[in-house]
Amino acid sequence: MTDSALQSLQRSIDELASAVAVLSHAHGKIPIVARLCNDLERLKLDATDAQTLRTPAMVTPGSPGAAPTMFTVSDEPYDQSMWGDDADQEGVGGYHGKSR
Repeated sequence: MTDSALQSLQRSIDELASAVAVLSHAHGKIPIVARLCNDLERLKLDATDAQTLRTPAMVTPGSPGAAPTMFTVSDEPYDQSMWGDDADQEGVGGYHGKSR
């Protein structure tokens, strides 16, 4: 997002805040005005979050914008001794352990 777009967004939010303040002063905290105040607060929070879109930040592993870490999993069967003689082979058609 460009700086001019963020500045325009902030100006619009400021104008909206002014209009909501006038309504709040004129009508008090009636439900309609209270909802507008809540919406305005959420909009301010979202605009603050949008500031991160200003320039590409350095992405570090584990940060929200980072690509997930890729792990390679072999297609080779696991070493059966790792599981012992009494393990279920899920997805192979049921229980195949020695205890049956």
